[in-house]
Amino acid sequence: MNFLNEITTRHPDAISFAPGRPYDGFFDVEQVFTHLRRYLRHLEETGASPGQVRDALFQYGPTAGRIRGLVADSLRKDEGIDVPPEAVVVTVGCQEALLLAVRALHAGPQDVLLVASPCYVGVAGAARVLGVGTAPVHDREGGFDCAALRAAVLAERARGRRPRACYLIPDHANPRGTTMPLTTRHELLDLVAELDLFLLEDSPYRMVSPGPRIPTLKALDRDRRVIHLGSYAKTLFPGARVGYAVADQPVTDRAGCTGLLAAELTKIKSMVTVNTSPLSQAVVAGMLLAADGHTARLNSEASAYYGDTMRTTLRRLEECFPPERRRALGVRWTRPEGGFFLALDVPFAADNAALTRSARQYGVIWTPLSYFHPHGGGTHGIRLSTSYLTEHDITEGTARLARFVEAEAAGGGRPLR
Repeated sequence: MNFLNEITTRHPDAISFAPGRPYDGFFDVEQVFTHLRRYLRHLEETGASPGQVRDALFQYGPTAGRIRGLVADSLRKDEGIDVPPEAVVVTVGCQEALLLAVRALHAGPQDVLLVASPCYVGVAGAARVLGVGTAPVHDREGGFDCAALRAAVLAERARGRRPRACYLIPDHANPRGTTMPLTTRHELLDLVAELDLFLLEDSPYRMVSPGPRIPTLKALDRDRRVIHLGSYAKTLFPGARVGYAVADQPVTDRAGCTGLLAAELTKIKSMVTVNTSPLSQAVVAGMLLAADGHTARLNSEASAYYGDTMRTTLRRLEECFPPERRRALGVRWTRPEGGFFLALDVPFAADNAALTRSARQYGVIWTPLSYFHPHGGGTHGIRLSTSYLTEHDITEGTARLARFVEAEAAGGGRPLR
C-alpha cells in the first residue's frame, strides 16, 4: 500500500484504478451536522437528561458501543440478522472488528486462521501483527471452493495445527469481485459445523451494490458458526471509522460463567482502543435513524452509480479487447454484478516494476493481484477498482490500460508509437 501511495503521488495526472474507496460526489458536509442533531433529538425523546446527552458526545462511553441497539435493528431490517444488541460490538472500522475476532479465536501457537485466497490484505496484516499463522484456501475459477476448505483443514490438522476459523467475503469479494451462490453458502455452513470451524464473514459491499441480495451467511446461520463483520465505511462514509462485529456465540469463562463471544471481544477492545469515537457513533446513529435502520435506502443512488461504473468498465474492456484479440493475448477478467472490484489476468508479470512503467509511460495505475496472495500467487493478475472514477475516467483509463497491456505482451515495456 505504501508503494501504491508513492506511485500515486509521483504521477498525479495518472488515472488510478487502485483505491477501493467510495465516490465522494455523494458526500455533503452539512449532512454530518444534520445527522448529529437527529441523534441528539433521539436521545432527548427517549428520556436522556441534558447531562446524559453531553456524556453521549464528550465522554468515552461503553467499550462495546453506545449505538448497539440501532446497529442490531438495522441488521435485522436490512439483512435478516436477528441478534440482541448484546451480541454487537461497535468498533473502529471493520479492521478492528477483524482484529478482535482473530485475537479472540486464536489463543495458542498451534491455532491457525484460514483465509480465502486471494484475500483482502487487511486480514493477512492483522494476523501478522497478532502473530497468528494463516493458511490459504484457494478459490476455484468461480469463487470459493468448499472442497478446498475441507482439504486445507485436514492438511493443517495433519501438520499438528488447529484451524479455528476461515475468513472470507461472500459478496463481491475483494479483489476479484466474485459472489458465493446460495447453494454454496448452505454447503459451507454444513461443512464448518462438521469440521468444528468458525467463519469470519466480511460484508462491506452488499448495500452499495445493485440488484437483489443473496442472504448473508449470518442470516442463514443456525449453529452460530458465523461471526459477522461489518462497516459503515462504504454504506455511510469512511471518515466515521465505525464498524461492528456480530458475535452471538455462547462461551464459558474459567469461572464457569456463560456469556456471548461479543463480551470477550469487548474485553480485548478495552485494551486496544478503549472505545469507538462517540462523536462518530452519534453521526452514524443519526443516519440510521433518518433511514429507520434501512441503510439500503440511504444507498439507492450510490448503488446505481457503482453499478453503472462497473458495467461501464466491463463494456470498455470488451471494446478494448475484442474476443479474438484477448484470446490471442491470454487476457481475461471477472465479471462482477456489484461491488467495487474486478480482476484481470494478463500475459506478463504484473509486479511493481510493471506498475511503475504503467504509471510513468501510460498514465494508468492499478493494483498487482499478488498483493492479495500472502502465500504466493497472482503474479499475472491486476485488480481494478471502479468505484471512485467517473465514466470519462473509465473510458480514458481503460484505453491507456489496453495500450499498456499490448506493449507488455509484445515484450517491449515501452510506449507504442
